[in-house]
Amino acid sequence: MVKETKQRYNINGKLVSLRQLYTLAQPVQSKKGILRSIHTVMANGTLIKVVFIQNRNKKSDWLAILSTDYTLSEQEIVRIYEMRWDIEVFFKATKSLLKLEKEFQSRSYDALICHTTIVFARFIVLSWQNRCNIDHRTIGGLFYELCYEVNELDWAVALQRLMELLQDVLKQTNK
Repeated sequence: MVKETKQRYNINGKLVSLRQLYTLAQPVQSKKGILRSIHTVMANGTLIKVVFIQNRNKKSDWLAILSTDYTLSEQEIVRIYEMRWDIEVFFKATKSLLKLEKEFQSRSYDALICHTTIVFARFIVLSWQNRCNIDHRTIGGLFYELCYEVNELDWAVALQRLMELLQDVLKQTNK
């Protein structure tokens, strides 16, 4: 995620701000939530791709995501950022709510690893309890639903679906 700072981007030899970069970027058609995209060079010479997406909290505003892999599509850049965002939320929760930074202090590497492991285990248990309280389906219930769904399929249909899935995967990998 890129914030509006004094950072400048090189477009045709001219250094522009992030807001100016947004106005110069080409609109992206038929991409849900993706507004614009542009290839550019940072002031230090790094080739980048900047994708502008709609801000979910303020529809009239946009957010910018920067990728140094400028060969990726806009959708792929947004997908990768969404996965990374879950990791950021995890670390924020462990630092602020579970006191990863301030609960324990030591200079021993082993003690730091042990403390971090305990905090992460606490997070896992709390997440599991949260899921049990919110999602009324139990793991056993999900198992029985899956068994029921599999029983509804006959062998030929299941095999056909498996073959279609394999063909789709092969088409995507071009093999």
